[in-house]
Amino acid sequence: MSEMSSRKLRTIELLAPAKNYEQGRAAILCGADALYVGAPRFGARSAAGVPEEEIVRLCDLAHRFGAKVYVAMNTLLYEQELADAERIACRMWNAGADALIVQDMAFLRMELPPVELHASTQVCNTDPQRVRFLSEAGFTRVILERALSLEEIGRLSRAADVEIETFVHGAICVSYSGRCYMSRTMGPRSGNRGDCSQSCRLPYDLLDERMRPLERNRHLLSLQDMNATGQIEELIGAGVTSFKIEGRLKDENYVRNVVGWYRRKLDGILAARRDDLRRASEGISTLEFEPNPAKSFSRGATAYFLGGVHGGVASFDTPKAFGEPLGKVIDVRRNSFRLPSRTALSAGDGICFVTVSGAPGGTNINRTDGEWVWPNRMDGIVPGMELYRNYDHLFVSAVGRSRLRRTIPVTASVRVGPSEAELALSDGRMQVTVARHGEFAPARQPDQALQALRTQLAKTGDTIYDVVSVEVDQDTVRFVPISLLNELRREAVARLDGMRLQTFPRRERRSEHREVRFPAEVLTGEENVVNSLAERFYREHGVTRIEPGYDLRRDFRDLSVMRMRYCLRREMGTCLKEHPAYKGKLYLRHEQHLYELQFDCARCMMTVVYRGISPGSDPVAEKAATPVAGHGGAGVRIVPVAPSAVQVPGTRRMRRTGKKKDKKR
Repeated sequence: MSEMSSRKLRTIELLAPAKNYEQGRAAILCGADALYVGAPRFGARSAAGVPEEEIVRLCDLAHRFGAKVYVAMNTLLYEQELADAERIACRMWNAGADALIVQDMAFLRMELPPVELHASTQVCNTDPQRVRFLSEAGFTRVILERALSLEEIGRLSRAADVEIETFVHGAICVSYSGRCYMSRTMGPRSGNRGDCSQSCRLPYDLLDERMRPLERNRHLLSLQDMNATGQIEELIGAGVTSFKIEGRLKDENYVRNVVGWYRRKLDGILAARRDDLRRASEGISTLEFEPNPAKSFSRGATAYFLGGVHGGVASFDTPKAFGEPLGKVIDVRRNSFRLPSRTALSAGDGICFVTVSGAPGGTNINRTDGEWVWPNRMDGIVPGMELYRNYDHLFVSAVGRSRLRRTIPVTASVRVGPSEAELALSDGRMQVTVARHGEFAPARQPDQALQALRTQLAKTGDTIYDVVSVEVDQDTVRFVPISLLNELRREAVARLDGMRLQTFPRRERRSEHREVRFPAEVLTGEENVVNSLAERFYREHGVTRIEPGYDLRRDFRDLSVMRMRYCLRREMGTCLKEHPAYKGKLYLRHEQHLYELQFDCARCMMTVVYRGISPGSDPVAEKAATPVAGHGGAGVRIVPVAPSAVQVPGTRRMRRTGKKKDKKR
């Protein structure tokens, strides 16, 4: 056996978001191999729950192309919600779902059908030991944390026989997935309960240890959006099999554009590597527009830390979409401005910019004439300013009105005898045959009869099937009425369609190895065990001590509410590894809420610790800022942890301890 033929054939999947049927349909027709949708309840995007009847329709459509539908039920479950979650999970299986995406280990102790389980990114899948455990505990797939490097992803993929899914496009969570509790410091909304307040996108003041402002009102934790187009082949080499697009809260045009973009990218790779890679679904997508991800919602593009940690990944000025760069303003008049000649703007476009004061600004375009542009208003536009287009009117219109079509190529074989006409239809994997009896005399005009036969059998209309060839197996061309040809074609297509649905393979959940031990004997509150079934699961896998899940707490003061690979010092050019002279504590403040930044330089990690209400704040505000108690948790045997007292940061002067030679660096 040759080296080429002995390679294991790997299946590569493009995974797209869907917040409703129409968005999911668009994703499938644009070439997605799988969809992820929110269950009617218990999805980590509560605003993107999909009704059961729409999930049924999406499964029906996807399965026709060999594509899959994964249902997200990836919130934490309180005790009184367990029964409802179990019922909904069963209904999702009956609706046709191919897998459940879960965070709470309670699902492994429920009475469920054999539905596949995928470990959500909120499980915080960052180390080989955890990935190996999840594989042996019954998970088919592990969805990785976004901040991992290619090298780390490779180690995780080699750690266990499990599918690896990673995000390649869309919004980035700055905190390690599943380790963010910042929402709960500002109110009752919990990111692990499907109601993230996106506190990382808020403006903050950066303070030194004497509470003096270093930066004011900047979006210091807001990151650019991910675009890993240039790293797809490297990710395949690292062991990734599913490439995930973020965006269940975005619009349909975003889905069309981004899915179309990555479909073309993956198809190019698959065409060059037919011997070791194959696509996860079938069908050829036809687009009537040229995909360009820069023209959909984007805060800027970054591959994040796939190539290792570095700066330049944040979006300090605004958490909103800035779009594609247009160039710098050359000249300004009273009601117009001039851009470089290569820039093509149209009436209806939206542009944005950062004003001289540092605030985001924007306007719409009324008309253009060569290099000159007339916007709705000129407020804030000055010469030398960098402009961006965050809405391309012509592109958005083209994407929105384009007809989407995805087809399964089929071949037809016809045999007509004196007393029987037979049509066989094949998609390359399976074949159906239909026949009709009658009297079929030789055609008086053989050429015309043969052409009519080929033409009628190719008319598949609005079906997903495209007859690419018609083979006629007969010595004598016989006349077959057009009505009969149409009848044969319709029946053959219907039977093939039904057979594809009936034979669609739904994998079942892996067996759980009860003897395998969890990598740690103690679970901290960050692991967020909040119900008795999850507690039972961990104890049966060797955990001896379980601290209260953070989502059961009222008081988050002095707790780590974010851990991240993103480092504000590095982003601002004051990394302590490169500039050890810059010492002193740093704090973030939003309104009355105060957070201390702690830096683990050995591991390139930043931690955000909640310090409560800033000194001098209104006591009424402090009371309002205390999150309400978590619900449920009854029956969970957890080790109590005493709440900490509020700690006010010290007043030591932030100092530079380096010698004069440090200044030269």
